[in-house]
Amino acid sequence: MINQKRIAAIEDISGFGRCSLTVALPILSAAGIEVCAIPTAVLSSHTGGLSGYTYRDLTEDMPGFAKQWKQLGLKFDALYSGFLSSYEQIQIVSDIFDEFKTEDNFIIVDPAMADFGKLYKTITPQMAQSMTRLCSKADIIVPNFTEAAILLGEDYKEGPYTREYVEDILVRLGKLGPKKVVLTGVYFSKGLTGAAAYSRDIDEVSYAFSQKVSGNYHGTGDIFASALLAGLLNGHKLNIALQLAADFTSGSIRRTKEIGTDPRFGVNFEAGLFKFMRELGLEK
Repeated sequence: MINQKRIAAIEDISGFGRCSLTVALPILSAAGIEVCAIPTAVLSSHTGGLSGYTYRDLTEDMPGFAKQWKQLGLKFDALYSGFLSSYEQIQIVSDIFDEFKTEDNFIIVDPAMADFGKLYKTITPQMAQSMTRLCSKADIIVPNFTEAAILLGEDYKEGPYTREYVEDILVRLGKLGPKKVVLTGVYFSKGLTGAAAYSRDIDEVSYAFSQKVSGNYHGTGDIFASALLAGLLNGHKLNIALQLAADFTSGSIRRTKEIGTDPRFGVNFEAGLFKFMRELGLEK
């Protein structure tokens, strides 16, 4: 029997509004992967368009997780970071990467800090500027166009985009340090949307597109990144994992649109998990 993969997932948990750990845990667990979580913050709901939420920062608790895990001799096949709650957490996560990185695992960073040209409510300019340090340690980064612009120190541009612009962004992000760059929110026309990936070692770009669904839905970046990681840890090459993640995310949005759920509440990814598992090749 093949040994079960194990990852460390470092991001927040929101009680309501499907995002971050509340999507990473079920998606990756369903993909046969053990998820060990380091919560960066606990919220009653996400902050995107929802008022009255509670927010507890867990910066002081995070080093204790890593210390105990090191004492237990835990090893990971991947280290995965998402939304961070404070400037200090950037250094803490960087230290965790140094502590648990090996020749046999990889680091994936979703620099979850902005969208649609604006920083999230809890992200400071200082945090945004320092995110490049964390991305420089990653093997894979998964920014959207707003985050890519911040990482590169330039203004955000709205789409549709050209292949030349997308590939220039990918190459320049690769120069920050990661071996692979995955850029989300790519579209050249109104009908299709998806992602582009760049493998710096072989200088290769690949694309994955699905039918675009109108509207802005919260948490889809977290769903995409988790599905991408599930594909990679189940042995799929980057271009295949990219398409699997794009299709899974698009299907979750479409399902939500059809039943008329408030887009602020996240998307119905749960009903697509069985199909996703089959596409990963897990059904025997």
